[in-house]
Amino acid sequence: MRILLTGAAGFIGSHVRSALMDRGHEVVAVDAMLGSAHGTGASPPTAVGLLDIRDPDAVERALRGIDVVCHQAAVVGAGVDTDDAPAYASHNDYGTAVLLAAMHRARCRRLVLASSMVVYGEGLYRCPRHGRVVPGPRLRSDLDRGIFDSRCPDGGEPLSWEPVDEDAPLQPRSFYAASKLAQEKYALAWSLTLGASVTALRYHNVYGDLMPRDTPYSGVAALFRSALESGRAPCVFEDGRQTRDFVHVRDVAEANARAVEAQLDGFIPINVCSGRPLTIGEVARTLARAHGGRTPVVTGEYRPGDVRHIVADPGRAVHLLGFRATIAPDEGLSRFVREPMRRAVPAGPPSV
Repeated sequence: MRILLTGAAGFIGSHVRSALMDRGHEVVAVDAMLGSAHGTGASPPTAVGLLDIRDPDAVERALRGIDVVCHQAAVVGAGVDTDDAPAYASHNDYGTAVLLAAMHRARCRRLVLASSMVVYGEGLYRCPRHGRVVPGPRLRSDLDRGIFDSRCPDGGEPLSWEPVDEDAPLQPRSFYAASKLAQEKYALAWSLTLGASVTALRYHNVYGDLMPRDTPYSGVAALFRSALESGRAPCVFEDGRQTRDFVHVRDVAEANARAVEAQLDGFIPINVCSGRPLTIGEVARTLARAHGGRTPVVTGEYRPGDVRHIVADPGRAVHLLGFRATIAPDEGLSRFVREPMRRAVPAGPPSV
């Protein structure tokens, strides 16, 4: 197949490009080379074209002869402050809308969309008295007092987390999360209007080789590794017991290749995860042991908009794509401390 891959020079996109080419597909690779991700004045790698998906004419030209679009391009990360909101809306949401309109004109009806676990917000929980519940946002007054766990919205009982399946409520808690949900909603409307196919891959915490270093917009695994390499102890927020699912970027690339080839009908969201949850404290300790660096420090600090627990159910990916992550988080994280990282120095926050 002939595939248009956006964000092809990025952390995940570069791995997706390799996976697709290894399977014999023709990949038209493009990237906007944003300074916040690649550094000031960075040029695209060989065989990756320079393209801003907000340019409708350029996108329409790139779509000629394309069978499937694999849309990885996005401004990523939870955001540092409110000033980041316009950049998320511009690149992620407006850019996706331009792409979808151009796909309509080009009569391209298949999209694989890079979405994210952040659309779920606080995940799913079970109350011993009221059963499955969805808690509201955590209160700043509780967080300031070191009370990090959510409680039942009905009776205040302690909650235990449950794996999140794709039918869980969608309640974004950050500007980035809001933009990823908007991408999904645009793609859903496009799919319903045209009878087109959208597979929305909801990535959980992605890590691995070529991850960007030393940027507040990067993932926590990269931030911990950067601290270790500079001789500092990794700083773990809250009490370190918040739970996530870490999935290696090479498994994420495999999931994309399978989604491209599966030819599913309609709009279908799919979790991309390892299915093996870890606490953030365990991630920091695993990286510190593998590196031989300083013991992580649990700070008790928190970031507004962070969620307590978000762990995925991998069942739909197994059923529809035949995808199972092959790299266990403890193995992958231990290996990650020696793997190459992206050396570009980001040029400040994302610009509109």
